[in-house]
Amino acid sequence: MTQNLRLAGVDCGTNSIRLLISEVAPDGTLKELTRKNTIVRLGQGVDETGRLHPDAIERTRVALAAYVDDMLDAGVTRVRMVATSATRDASNKKDFFGMTRALLGQVELGKHADVISGEEEAALSYAGATADLDASRGPFCVIDLGGGSTEFVTPAGAVSTQMGCVRLTERFMRSDPPTAEETDAAREYVRGALADVAPLFEGVRTFVGCAGTFTTLSALTQGLATYDPARIHLSQLLIDDLVATTTALRAQTSAQRRENPVVHPGRADVIAAGSVVVEEVLALAREQAGVDSVVISEKDILDGIVASLL
Repeated sequence: MTQNLRLAGVDCGTNSIRLLISEVAPDGTLKELTRKNTIVRLGQGVDETGRLHPDAIERTRVALAAYVDDMLDAGVTRVRMVATSATRDASNKKDFFGMTRALLGQVELGKHADVISGEEEAALSYAGATADLDASRGPFCVIDLGGGSTEFVTPAGAVSTQMGCVRLTERFMRSDPPTAEETDAAREYVRGALADVAPLFEGVRTFVGCAGTFTTLSALTQGLATYDPARIHLSQLLIDDLVATTTALRAQTSAQRRENPVVHPGRADVIAAGSVVVEEVLALAREQAGVDSVVISEKDILDGIVASLL
């Protein structure tokens, strides 16, 4: 029997590199086979130096090589890898792309990572994050909070902002735990970055948070004993409950956060900065759209990348 077409998407952001392998069923629907996440911190020092650190490129190479092995084992024949904030900002991006060409070419000849704009990143995130939501709950605003940037997308348009959990940690919140002064400085920066976002929020009925900061905060707010994607996906959280979680999280050290099984060890030192972004975004959503909750989606840009291959 002929095997159904198998596709792979790879998302390489500032903090992590992630893989999704899906199979195309005869009716054209996509069935998830593999989903993986590896913290590589590709954006290490980019905000300060403008270059990708050699150690960061090597960590990413090791992770991507393992993903390529997964693709070959699964019989993947088409792949798309997108590289976002960290590589858009780096002066030595050619070193990174040469590495991706050597590895991805083993799966599909000539393939390498694509640098995508913040707007395309937002559109792919929107397609993935809203895939399982009832259209009657729209209009939606998808918030994709990454390591170096945060994208906002609605049917009316998209905005990419230069704020993310790694960028804010390196620029403002360097103490462990962060001081009140550091948090206030980060908060002021985020509010400034959100100035262009406010018009997008008018008329939105449902806000959808995706990517690791949001999904981790959902697990923490729900009090999950282990990270359970099934309980996190499409969970609806009250903004006040989420803020209680973020406030408590910032009071902890990164070592204390790592002790919680739902917090990925590689996220423990940057999620405090991510929590500031979440608080300010949701405060603006409440002010502009009158909402009191947010939906968390386990699906995101990866699902949009794979769907784009169809």
